[in-house]
Amino acid sequence: MTWTVVRVRGTIHAKHEVAETLRFLHLTRPNHVTVVPETPDVRGMLTRVQGYVTWGESDPATVELLLQTRGETTAGARIGAPPAGGTAPDLGELTRKVAADGLWTVPDVKPLFRLRAPKGGWKSTKKPFVRGGALGYRGAAINDLVRRMV
Repeated sequence: MTWTVVRVRGTIHAKHEVAETLRFLHLTRPNHVTVVPETPDVRGMLTRVQGYVTWGESDPATVELLLQTRGETTAGARIGAPPAGGTAPDLGELTRKVAADGLWTVPDVKPLFRLRAPKGGWKSTKKPFVRGGALGYRGAAINDLVRRMV
């Protein structure tokens, strides 16, 4: 099982530990998204940066959409398009691997997706999701947010 993590806010006036944790998660700018494994270590990282990100359980269909539309190899080529003179990677197998283990375990794939701001805009970027804002844990609702951002 994996979590999809979306960075909502920048690091102006953030503590050094928060900025470093965001860097470890490969979330270097707002509207960047990554898929991480659901482990206690990652859970601790997410609770540390919960005022800057939102996260929830990944849906395999959403992971496939991200890989197909915004996925990139480390060489800079799109995953959804076949390379010149070569064959495209098997998108179904790549989706299963990312949905099971996260982006960190897949070689030759960038560990983040660069997306646009969500269509319809963010709700309050200072309040948690349970109080009508955009931050913190949001469960399966993360898939709707990511679809609005693609």
